[in-house]
Amino acid sequence: MILIAPTEDTETCYALRHEVFVKEQGYSAEDEVDALDPDCLHLLAQDEDTPVATARVCVVDGVAKIGRVCVLGSHRGRGVGADLINVAVAHAGSLGLRRAILGAQAHAVGFYERLGFAAYGEPYDDEGEPHQMMARDL
Repeated sequence: MILIAPTEDTETCYALRHEVFVKEQGYSAEDEVDALDPDCLHLLAQDEDTPVATARVCVVDGVAKIGRVCVLGSHRGRGVGADLINVAVAHAGSLGLRRAILGAQAHAVGFYERLGFAAYGEPYDDEGEPHQMMARDL
């Protein structure tokens, strides 16, 4: 059973992000941990005692910004990502926020649409990967 909960164990979250974004997807390691991280809520998904996914929720200008969403390859296609986003959205709602945004990799737009997010603005490039901003009312 997968358990998703807020965590103070940011090092484990950073390690998951490094595994997925840097090693697997080729993003630069220098920008993976950024100035927003200390002020974000970090979520950690664990399968038994094994960390398998993470995301963060930051409050920026009164809006929940969900980011750094990643699931290890071994656990993709099992609903972990959707559960992670639903927990992030629930947390944002519990703070009284009315809107959540995220920057989705282009191939994941359909995934986020199924979770109630809608694309807005023009697609943009992040280290050679096309992305799309998306939003959802809470």
